[in-house]
Amino acid sequence: MKWFDAGVNLLDNRLDPETVIADAARAGVDKICLITTHPDEWDQAAALYAAFPDSLCYTVGVHPHNAKDVEETHYARLKACATAPGVVAIGECGLDFNRNFSPPAIQKTVFTRQLEIAAEMNLPVYLHERDAFDAQQACLNPFLQTLKGGIAHCFTGDKATMQAYLDMGLYIGITGWVCDPKRGVALRQAVPSLPLDRLVLETDAPYLFPKTLRPRKKHNSPASVPHIAEAVAELLQTTPAQISLNSYANSCRLFGLG
Repeated sequence: MKWFDAGVNLLDNRLDPETVIADAARAGVDKICLITTHPDEWDQAAALYAAFPDSLCYTVGVHPHNAKDVEETHYARLKACATAPGVVAIGECGLDFNRNFSPPAIQKTVFTRQLEIAAEMNLPVYLHERDAFDAQQACLNPFLQTLKGGIAHCFTGDKATMQAYLDMGLYIGITGWVCDPKRGVALRQAVPSLPLDRLVLETDAPYLFPKTLRPRKKHNSPASVPHIAEAVAELLQTTPAQISLNSYANSCRLFGLG
């Protein structure tokens, strides 16, 4: 079985990219999508992709936490960066009203500008949302006919929210949250209704180490994808091999990879 980790914060200083990629390969994870969240990361991501082009692809975008840092010149730079080899999506972008590290109005403006760029560049969107679903949906609705799809990254919501994202034509990113018997209750109840052709697996490493994986490690990594797949397979009443086949193909389709 081979695996695609569709979301890793590989530029986080808690991770050593070379070690992470090697450990992932030993676990059968041969493809990793590197997430960017700030303009300062875009060039770093390009350099890392150049060093590991067979293992990586990456996103370019601004996380809602960092929306306050965006300057007008960043939008033109984002469009230029989006044409680089290895770029597969715009994001991580969206809305996060949980702690409002950036003011909600600024988050909406920056998110909408990124949606415009994604539509113009014919790239999918890599979506983050926390405590802001209604506002996020309102921002997305005008673009649904022109966007090249996208993913609800690190989805942790309930069945109704999942269905709303599916109705928008999006893929659903499932992480180790599904392995948490307490916090992951709503997600675990939703997953049995997730169509196999919309399932994408990701770790969001170094975050969200699966609660049921032993031995416990300090930081999550792509090598935990097979364990997450086992939990998903159980909930969907299928086999890890089937999860591997579908999630890998879906990730390639989402990101426009052959």
